[in-house]
Amino acid sequence: MAGRIPQSHLDLFERPVVVGLVTLMPNGQPQATPVWCSYDGTHVLVNTARGRQKDFNMQRNDRVTVLAIDPDNPYRWLEVRGKVAAITEEGAVDHINALSKKYRGDDDYYRANPELRHQETRVIYKIAPLKVNAR
Repeated sequence: MAGRIPQSHLDLFERPVVVGLVTLMPNGQPQATPVWCSYDGTHVLVNTARGRQKDFNMQRNDRVTVLAIDPDNPYRWLEVRGKVAAITEEGAVDHINALSKKYRGDDDYYRANPELRHQETRVIYKIAPLKVNAR
């Protein structure tokens, strides 16, 4: 059964709240990374570059957790335990640009480092919520 993001906590995905993404290393050790994300009404979307540790981890093991803590009230949080439902490069540059607009106010993620645009391949991980906890 899929978890549902409560209406009361949707703002944690709508506002520029940096979330913790927890993936599993090959030896089972959890690995946490602060990331930008969005929510499309069904999936939590995380954008990364190919070759990063979280990319390797999510390709190998689709179980992940996303933790969003309200920066205005650390006792208000949302945990999404889920599985990677899809991995796509399609639209990934547009998505990172949208995230850059949301988090930095700049709709060009590569503006500060233009050569990086040709050095990396962006990818979107679509995470299906399986269990959701909120306080």
